[in-house]
Amino acid sequence: MEIKRLSLMEGARKATGTAVIIDVFRAFTTAAYVMANGAETILPVGGVEEALELRRRHPDWLVTGEVHGHKVPGFDYGNSPDEVSRVDFTGRAVVQRTSSGVQGILAASGADEVLLGSFVIAEATVEYMKRRDPGVVSLVAMGWEGEFEAIEDELCAEYLEARLRGERPDFPDMARRIRADAQGAKFFDPAQTSFREGDFHAAMSLDRFPFALRVDRGPPMRVERA
Repeated sequence: MEIKRLSLMEGARKATGTAVIIDVFRAFTTAAYVMANGAETILPVGGVEEALELRRRHPDWLVTGEVHGHKVPGFDYGNSPDEVSRVDFTGRAVVQRTSSGVQGILAASGADEVLLGSFVIAEATVEYMKRRDPGVVSLVAMGWEGEFEAIEDELCAEYLEARLRGERPDFPDMARRIRADAQGAKFFDPAQTSFREGDFHAAMSLDRFPFALRVDRGPPMRVERA
């Protein structure tokens, strides 16, 4: 198994084999909590209007996500794993629009298969890849809005690579480094109301869920448990 480390939107476009699109803060942590709370499927879309149009056509669908980290007017939920962890999504379809992770999914058209990456589903994702044994794995750290590297996604890629190689990374040390970085510190800044402290703790809950998440390209494109 060849493991490639890539970053940002450019990396997503270059991904081949099995691509793991990593967005720890917060898209794919949020997606894991949504699926754990009973959602039937998640439908990733690139734009705000596309998301709202789907809800107009399907009034029983829910819409979650953000622009520049902030909840969008008209969306049911923002991009907060802490918020959605308290919601019963049983049997619901959830449309997700985010500025980084979802854009990475859409950009990874050269990959044979696309998985979602975050710490909360790390081991399940590794075990899924080991079972499938692809020739190439592309670990894509999406960063902030797919344009700027972010420590949490880079370290998640490092963690996944180490586990694929049978190593045991020091996750508590990684979590401390993330907390000390500006990307982690913003969740503890009362002035940044779109970023909850609970989101940080939710995202750092290593291996909380026993499932991986994969993209079925459809149509429609959707995320399902694997």
